[in-house]
Amino acid sequence: MFSENLKQIRKEKGISQEELAARLNVVRQTISKWEKGLSVPDAELLIKLSEILETSVGTLLGDTIEAAADKNVISQQLEQLNAQLAEKSRRSRRIWRTAAIVFIVLAVLSVLLYAGGIATFHSFSEM
Repeated sequence: MFSENLKQIRKEKGISQEELAARLNVVRQTISKWEKGLSVPDAELLIKLSEILETSVGTLLGDTIEAAADKNVISQQLEQLNAQLAEKSRRSRRIWRTAAIVFIVLAVLSVLLYAGGIATFHSFSEM
C-alpha cells in the first residue's frame, strides 16, 4: 500500500525520484526500493516525505488516521511493513540457500561420476 501511494502521490506532484531523493538526502535507488515495496523509510524519513509531498503520513500508509492515535498507528503500521519485508527476505534467502545446496550436490555428483568414469576407462584400457 505504501509503495503504491508513494509512487502515485510523487507523480501527481510532478516530482522525480531523483528530486525526491535529493530533498531527503538519500540516493535515488532508495526511493525506487520504497516504490517497489522492497523496503520502507524509517519514521523520521516518513515524516519528511509527507512534508515534501504535502500529504499526511496516514495517506502515504494508506489509512485514514485519527490525530490522537497518529504515532501509535503509524509505528504499528511500520512494524507490520518491516515484519512483512523481513519474512519476504527470509523466504528469498531460504530459496537461494536451497538452490545453492542443490547446485553443490549436482557439482559433487558430476565430479564423482567423471572421476568414476575415468577410473573405469583406465581399468578397461589396462585389460
